[in-house]
Amino acid sequence: MLLFNTNAYKICKFVVIVNFQKNQPPPMNNLLEINNVVKKYGDFTALNDVSLHIPKGCVFGLLGPNGAGKTSLIRIINQITMPDSGAIILDGEALAPHHTAQIGYLPEERGLYKSMKVGEQALYLAQLKGLSKAEAKKRLKYWFEKFDISAWWNKKIEELSKGMAQKVQFIVTVMHNPKLLIFDEPFSGFDPINAQLIAKEILQLRDEGATIIFSTHRMESVEEMCDEIALIDKSNKILAGKLDDIKREFRTNTFQVGLNTANPKEVEEKLKENFEVFPPDFKLLNDNLTMNVKLTEGN
Repeated sequence: MLLFNTNAYKICKFVVIVNFQKNQPPPMNNLLEINNVVKKYGDFTALNDVSLHIPKGCVFGLLGPNGAGKTSLIRIINQITMPDSGAIILDGEALAPHHTAQIGYLPEERGLYKSMKVGEQALYLAQLKGLSKAEAKKRLKYWFEKFDISAWWNKKIEELSKGMAQKVQFIVTVMHNPKLLIFDEPFSGFDPINAQLIAKEILQLRDEGATIIFSTHRMESVEEMCDEIALIDKSNKILAGKLDDIKREFRTNTFQVGLNTANPKEVEEKLKENFEVFPPDFKLLNDNLTMNVKLTEGN
């Protein structure tokens, strides 16, 4: 039996009222605050008054379809481009050029120099982030041994497979121990085993104190890894909050069920006796009985 949750997104608003005592500053629980950010390219609005608060030490899922505005927001955080209006606060300070050393960014389109050797390039990128050559070598030795890729040090990037190059880029993203890590589709190019390895490392980095923005289309990864999420669509924030709270708020308890059975009519009648059953959103391959089943209290 296969179960597919058919929960749909809905638009909602969250209102939080916090009272502080007079002359007492609010606690700094957010590493990153994005306040009323607007970004336009000519007549096209990429971000429309977007505000997000990202708590320290969490994995924050940034979700939305292609063209929603996620990449524009990530570029603003990395100071690749600037907002037309609004403010970005990183750990209590207005975002400034010196903050680049406190951010690690793994873009969806990887950017390693193919003709350079792995070790040479990793050392170069580490020093751009403010590490001394000696410290960079020490940290790279740790990560290369951890990923069992020490033999790649003198290979050129163009000699590596896509997945191998992805490991190298992951290392150069995290090796300077930044406060904020931004991963844009980090599992692209990985087989399931290495994807699991990277997922484990991301969660370990969170447990060690890093704050992580995780941009992906893979909803199973969001459920496995994210503590909080935000959904952006057509340049607007649609919803944001703790993942568990959002799931509770919008759950429908409806699942799509696919069965391959010799007696589909009999099974369907049995299901109808115990559940609310209605036609499916789509038919599952290799199943001769497909339906939506809604669970009710007591099921």
